[in-house]
Order: sequence, then C-alpha cells, then structure tokens
Amino acid sequence: MRMSRMLLKTLREAPADAELPSHVLLLRAGLIKGLAAGLYSFTPLGWRVFRRLEAIIRDEMDASGAQEVHLPALHPIELWEQSGRAAQMGDTLFQLTDRREHGFALGPTHEEVVSDLAGRMIQSYRDLPVTLYQIQTKFRDEQRPRGGLVRLREFTMKDAYSFDTGWDTLDVSYQRAFDAYVRIFKRAGVPVIPVAADSGAIGGKDSQEFIYLTPNGEDEILLCPSCGYAANAEKADFRRPPAIAAEPQPTERVATPGQRTIADLAVFLGVEPRQTAKAVFYRADGKPVFVAIRGDLDVNETKLKNVLKARELEPMDDAMVRNAGLVAGSAGPVGLSDMLVVADASAVEAANLVAGANEADVHIRNVNHGRDWTAEVVADIALARGGDACPVCGAALEVRRGIEMGHVFKLGTIYSEAMGVQYLDDEGGRHPAVMGCYGIGVERMLAACIEANHDSNGIIWPVEVTPYDVHVVALNLEQEAVGAALEAVEAELAAAGLSALVDDRGESAGVKFKDADLLGMPVRITVSPRALEKGGVEVRDRRNGVTEIVRADDAVATVRALLTAAAAGRAPKD
Repeated sequence: MRMSRMLLKTLREAPADAELPSHVLLLRAGLIKGLAAGLYSFTPLGWRVFRRLEAIIRDEMDASGAQEVHLPALHPIELWEQSGRAAQMGDTLFQLTDRREHGFALGPTHEEVVSDLAGRMIQSYRDLPVTLYQIQTKFRDEQRPRGGLVRLREFTMKDAYSFDTGWDTLDVSYQRAFDAYVRIFKRAGVPVIPVAADSGAIGGKDSQEFIYLTPNGEDEILLCPSCGYAANAEKADFRRPPAIAAEPQPTERVATPGQRTIADLAVFLGVEPRQTAKAVFYRADGKPVFVAIRGDLDVNETKLKNVLKARELEPMDDAMVRNAGLVAGSAGPVGLSDMLVVADASAVEAANLVAGANEADVHIRNVNHGRDWTAEVVADIALARGGDACPVCGAALEVRRGIEMGHVFKLGTIYSEAMGVQYLDDEGGRHPAVMGCYGIGVERMLAACIEANHDSNGIIWPVEVTPYDVHVVALNLEQEAVGAALEAVEAELAAAGLSALVDDRGESAGVKFKDADLLGMPVRITVSPRALEKGGVEVRDRRNGVTEIVRADDAVATVRALLTAAAAGRAPKD
C-alpha cells in the first residue's frame, strides 16, 4: 500500500485530553479518530491492527476447541428481565423501544442470549461439553469513558461461554480457556499476570482477571513478592492484625470533644486504632446501612455490595447522615434501630472496643458484640491495602496498578437455571448446565499492546500485530534509479508474502523517518540515492535502531531474519 493513496493523517502533537501513552499514540499515528465520548472510528491502518488481533484470538480459541457463533447485539428486554439483570445493570444498560413498543437492550454482554441459544439446542448430556464464542460489539453507558480505547461505550469483545454437565468438567473447560488466554496475550506482545477477581454484575463462583501491570492502569492490584499471591483490590484477602485479647469489661461513657476521626480518637483516649470501632454509612438500593469495622481497617465496598446483593451502593453524604439520625464522628452500633447493621468479622471478634455513643462528642468504652450490640449481617468486608499481610504466606503485600485485559468466570448454574438451559442425563434426569464465561476486550487489548510496546518516538508493533511487515521509505523518488529500485523491492516483498507500507509522498526525509518511527512497523527499508550508491538499500530494525546497508537482492532475507528475531524476542544476531 502506497501512503499517497492511503487515508492516513499523522499528528506531530496529540490533543490535550489524551493522557495515556496508548491514547496519545493512537491519535498521533492516525489509527483512530474520536466521534463522541467513549466512541472512536478506526482508520484503515488502525483497522488492520484490529483485525490482526482478532485473528490471533480466533486462532487460539479455535485451537482450544471452542466454536464460533454470531449473536445479535440487539436483545429483547424480556431476556434481561428473566435473568434479573435489567435492574442490576441500571443506567449502564442502553435500552430502547421499537415502533411496536417492544423493549430492547443493546447488549453489554451476552450471557442471556447465548443461554437462550443453548437452551434451544442442548438436549442431552451427549451434547456437552461445548464452548461457544463470538467477537461482537458491546454497548455500555459508562459514566466516565476514559483512556482512549481503555474504557468505551461501544466496544468489541471476544466473549466465550462453556456448558458442562458438572463442576468437574467445567474445571477442564475453564482451564482450556485460561491456557488459550495465556497464548493470546503472549502472541499479542502484552505481558499479563492472572489475579483473583470479583465476578461483578456477571456473577458466579471463581473468577480471574488477566492484568497488564502499568502505572497508567485504573485497577488496583495486591501482589505478594514472596509467594506470588495476586488479586484485584476488590477481591484481595489479607491477614488482619490480631485483636487485643481481653475479658469483656463494663461499658463506660466518655466525653470526646472534637474527636471526629479514628486517629484523633485513639490518641485522645490513649488506645490503638484496632481498639476502636469505625462507623461507616451507606445507602444500598436507597436504604440506609450502618457498617461497623475495626478502626484500623477500611471497608471494601465491592465486598459489601456483594454481601448485600445490592444493585447500587453509595456512601452517605452529610445530609443523608443527618436525615438518618446519625451523628458523624460519634456514631456507633449500640442502641441503633431502624437500620440494617453490617459488621466486618474484625468488629465482632474484638473485645472492649471504643464506639460512638450516637451523641455528639461522646463515645463508649468496652463495647462488645453480642452483649451491647448485634449485627444482622457479619461478613468479610475489609479492604486489603499495601503493607497488609499476605493471606498465604504473611509477607507484606505490594500495591500495583494495571489494566484488565481479560476475565474468566466459573458461572455455575446462575444463568442456566434462570434461562432454562437443561440437559437429560443417561437415566433421563433433567439438570441445569454448568456454565463458564470468558471475555477479552479487543480495543483494550490494542491499547495495552501499544502501552507495552512503544518508545519516545512512537509505536513498536509486535510482529504478529503489526499492520504491515515493512515500512518502505522512498527518497528522491523523481530519480529514475530510485523509482526502479523501489518497484523491485516492492515486487520482491510481495513475492515473499511480506506486506509493505510504502511512503512515496513528496515529503522531506525527516518527515518520512519521523512518521515511520511513529507508525512503528518492525522493519524499515529506505530506498535512496545514497543507499544505492553504497550498493543496496538501508534496512533498519525499529526496536533497537540498528541500521545496515544490504544488497537489494538480500533485502527480503534480511527482513525475514529481523522479523523472526523480533517474534522470538531476541536480537537478530543471537
């Protein structure tokens, strides 16, 4: 493809609202153009990269035994009501009505629709196991689209769904998908680590995310440098510092003027933060919730939301706190009524805590669960933080940031029961299929590929992702010798099955070389009078910048050697 005929405009500077390196380079290289918040158009060059990623995904999913399908993006709302997720998704779900006043949703994911298909097709245990996948457009009305292709309102997902006769065979299907993901991300040049994760709105039992670690990521990850434990902060466990052992003592009211924080209260009373009870206030689906947790810990709102099975959870603001009859800074669980009380296990197990008296500037010493107050719900709702003890080996956890690349779930029978996906066993008994779910966001994967493969000059495409194998720069094309040499190089590359982007524009050498580095093809060939005088063409490795003059007849072999070395992740002379 000659650049003089290609719809492509590069930029010297990126728009001011582009923050992530991938977003900056996607725009500067002309791979995408913004349409509206969370919506982007792909240019021909950007779409070639996108299709390369799709090909990798298809190759590995097919190799895992999964079968490709295509499901509608427009879903009857009744399916979402049947599963209960129409209300659960809330404003994230795009909804519309057709001319006959029938309700529909633009699919944010496809558990309901694939379950409908499977329920119509699966009859017997002989039909199982089966894994179905698609690469399909998804729609989510994200409140804060960000990071270019990282968080979109319209995006493409590879979503796969396995159907098995039981949990033991689901484990096999799950592992096949997991292994396929490892191969996909390796081929795409995106280094990832698997971490334990929350299942979110999809639900299910076990789940793992594949995370690309980067300071630019929006997910917080807890890692153990000693044993390798890794989990998303929403899911992470940790060993709580032990409570101070003591026999329950009589309660004692104490004046605490101006002590509104746990840190100030602990200093004022001469106790440790772990000897206090922290009060945190929420509204879950519009209803007030009082949360009690030991003072040295914080609430994990995702865990709390899951425990409450709430669609929406929000901290109370000052006005909400006052309207609920609570006293900020001096609130406690003793004598509390007309409100759901949820406690972390830490607040239940500890003895003689200091808690608010529900009276301004007054606290109560020696408060004990079961004697002085009772929680309706007791659960693990504590947030793991950097420095907390690893749940496996006890070493201090480290905090890293990352971007979620893929997510795998063991759904179980949540959707098969709701949507009627059943099979007959060999004795005629009817059972719900046991499901798994496996997703990869293709645009996000493309962004991470750039995040992991770039330098100050531009993109450095991995060999299996690059839109073209070679970037050919022609200088002084008006000279007959250069034109003839260019045509010969193009023909030889085509005959060898290598794709080439040819810069035949009437731009200066500096502009062409800058664009070549920006666009990031693995190898650059320069056809110029200077190179021809030296007996050939100039070949440059984009990743390491090494340049050499080779005979024109040897150009293809040199390019192949460089591509092979780049694909293997080593220098060409190794």
